[in-house]
Amino acid sequence: MEPLNIILNSLREMGSQALAHLPNVISAIVILALTWLSTKALETLLTRLLSRFGIRESLLELLQKLVYIGIWIVGILIAAIIIFPSLTPGKILTGLGLGSIAIGFAFKDIFENFLAGILILLREPFQLGDVIECEDLEGFVEEITIRDTHIRQTDGQRVVIPNSVLFKNPVIVRTDRDLRRVTIMCGIAYGEDVNAGRDVIRRALEGLDTVNQEKDIQVFAQGFGASSIDFEVTWWTGSRPVDIRKSKDKVVAAVKQSLDSAGIEIPFPYRTLTFKEPLETLITRHRKEQDVPHDR
Repeated sequence: MEPLNIILNSLREMGSQALAHLPNVISAIVILALTWLSTKALETLLTRLLSRFGIRESLLELLQKLVYIGIWIVGILIAAIIIFPSLTPGKILTGLGLGSIAIGFAFKDIFENFLAGILILLREPFQLGDVIECEDLEGFVEEITIRDTHIRQTDGQRVVIPNSVLFKNPVIVRTDRDLRRVTIMCGIAYGEDVNAGRDVIRRALEGLDTVNQEKDIQVFAQGFGASSIDFEVTWWTGSRPVDIRKSKDKVVAAVKQSLDSAGIEIPFPYRTLTFKEPLETLITRHRKEQDVPHDR
């Protein structure tokens, strides 16, 4: 019976301790409930207050999350001190400091993306709807979150890029401005007049609606190709990918039509073959057969 008495005494002692701590537990639960209500109230207040200042949605979401995390940390610390009175803010901070080192090593990539997302949202190097390119990935920015950025490629595929990749690598923002400069190469035959060819190409671009007429249209002879004099043709058009493709299509068609109308040849590639030994053709073979005397 003695072991049974020991167990019963232990249970009574635990029960009495639980009853003694019950008010503390109830108070901690009330603190956590108030913390939850505070997060909801502040989230609504921040949304109404910051929306008046025209803050973009992604930055508003970031501020809401930071406030949400901060309030919950404070609420949990207060609840822990109420349940365990022996805890002090100094001990809690010491424990958090030691734990944060281990957590930092374990979740290095997560924290790296989190901090990179905060900096991207604050600095705003690109916006929703921009066309960006990074690490051979190009597409429209659809969503910017704390951890990653979602882009939609021109073929319809969605790519999720970690924010640390965008923060540590060069990012090309193709739609940062409304206009982009486009360049194509065009060649004319060596027998044609270079100055006349340049003028014909420039006039072909001057009447196109996809070519910005307020900026210079540049046509420069760049070099001697394998079978042509090559021109570099440069103009300005819309910055979206579809604008670039439409403009190139119209420019190529207009230049081809203008050169044909002016009688300027766009040459095919010429190839010159050199053989070490003379080649016998049908004509030379026929002549040799005529020179050979016939037996009678």
